[in-house]
Amino acid sequence: MLPNAYRRTEHLRALWPWLPLWVAAALLAIFSHGPMPLYSTRTLAVAWEMWTHGHWLVPYNNGAPYSEKAPLLFWMIHAGWFAFGVNDVWPRVLEVIFGGSQLVLVAALARRLFPDRPWVGRAAPWMLLALSYAFLFGLQVMYDVLLAVWALAALLCLTRTPSRDEPRWWLFGICLGLGLLTKGPVMALHVVFPWLLGPLWNDWANQHRARWYGRGLLAFLLGFAMLLAWALPAGFSGGEAYRQRLFFTQTAGRVVHAFDHARPVWWYVLALPLLMFPFSGWPRAWVALALLRRPLGAGVRFALCWVVPVFITFSLISGKQLYYPLPEFAGAVLLLAGAIALLRERRPELARNGWLGTWPLAVGGIAFGVFLFVLPWLVASGRLHGEWFDTTAAYSRFFAVVFLLLGALLLLRGRGEMRRLAFAGLLGTLAINTLFTLTLWPRYDLTPATRLLGAADAQGRAIGFTGVYEGQFHFAGRLEHPIAELHGDKEIEAFARAHPDGLVVTHPGQLDAAALRYPLLVQPFRSSWVVVWPATALADLRAGLRPPEPPQPTRIFPNPDGRSRQLP
Repeated sequence: MLPNAYRRTEHLRALWPWLPLWVAAALLAIFSHGPMPLYSTRTLAVAWEMWTHGHWLVPYNNGAPYSEKAPLLFWMIHAGWFAFGVNDVWPRVLEVIFGGSQLVLVAALARRLFPDRPWVGRAAPWMLLALSYAFLFGLQVMYDVLLAVWALAALLCLTRTPSRDEPRWWLFGICLGLGLLTKGPVMALHVVFPWLLGPLWNDWANQHRARWYGRGLLAFLLGFAMLLAWALPAGFSGGEAYRQRLFFTQTAGRVVHAFDHARPVWWYVLALPLLMFPFSGWPRAWVALALLRRPLGAGVRFALCWVVPVFITFSLISGKQLYYPLPEFAGAVLLLAGAIALLRERRPELARNGWLGTWPLAVGGIAFGVFLFVLPWLVASGRLHGEWFDTTAAYSRFFAVVFLLLGALLLLRGRGEMRRLAFAGLLGTLAINTLFTLTLWPRYDLTPATRLLGAADAQGRAIGFTGVYEGQFHFAGRLEHPIAELHGDKEIEAFARAHPDGLVVTHPGQLDAAALRYPLLVQPFRSSWVVVWPATALADLRAGLRPPEPPQPTRIFPNPDGRSRQLP
């Protein structure tokens, strides 16, 4: 009894201080502004439509079955809504829970894979929390962070424990199935290579190959059986078109000739410095990787068997996004931590060399801090101009102090270099997110348009959208009816005839000043605008006619503070 209690206490102590630090930073960042269009708002729109119309089996988006994703994340959101009511707080708390679970799992993986190098177990979660892109993407209410949790949990099941060498196959299959229910067959890609290459890193697999592959295959069958237990009834319920997309288009279409996000084969190689920042700017990390030599140890071999083949496979797949290999960030951290641990043992003079320290990142942080400090002067003198520079200048000197201090921290030498880098990376990323909230978030905040459309939908007025609608208004506006996608002037005219009291949303790149008296609302969005029109007024303008004078002046939101003004 005492040894088990002692072991649990040690595990809890091992979470300090990196887990509380990360949770505090993540909560501050994710609640600093609303859900981000279009990623978070689309996920919430699907969950809302399933909830409000009782579609518990088949996800729906804008009135049609949504074949792009499996339903587990939506079900988890619904569970919180059952308990706490419909809100956007619970989905964001979920993402923080998922991110914290990743850190705990990577720490557990590191301890099991590097039992003779405890430094790796302590360093791995620090390194993962420092990755800027992973932190910022983790603020999105999306599927990939949850997918990373199931991938790490499944791989943890393959590793040996102090009391058992053989993997826990049934747990491996269940974690695989939960990942498949999160994002479909791509889950298998994240775990299949460590299993296929098991004899290269796992002694038990090398000695019991038949059992390793036989029971592993059964575990994969268990996982896919869990997916099919949902997909088969969902396919029949959603109809022929949904079934075709669910079983064929979504997977095969992205692999061969992507219908979306097509990128060249070298795209991920070019993105590596961004994905691995700030460690991509740490010379000691590159030297450690370059000097990897045999014997590597089981942990490094595991990381290589995981990260390298998945990276190559994702590079060969036609459709690419930066967040697709998100589960492999943990593998990259394990590889990097293992390489640095080997460098510390075999080349201690390089492990202590000051020229391989964090000084390049320190110089970059100080330079950025100096730029922020002089930015108000550059704007006032007219040397820099533009909306972002103008709005940033009001806050830049506060953030300049932050980056100057972080740069000074990275100039320090001695023990704790990696933790200082991780701490600076996390706080620097949090500062960038805060600066974004204060300056650019008003160009992403669709609250003014959403309120207007929500009121119109509650009144039973039809709403149209020119182009492809991504669900950005449905959850925040609590819309209960689909928005019609309109392509071309003829469809706008037909919509106006059918719905004379309807509204149409457009997103022009530039505004026609002469026509600004007719829309109900104008607001900036990203690098363009969102304009809400009476359907008849827009149809008349497209036909070259002069619409009747509007009953109320246009509300326009050009200001960074989000306050509206009316046209005279």
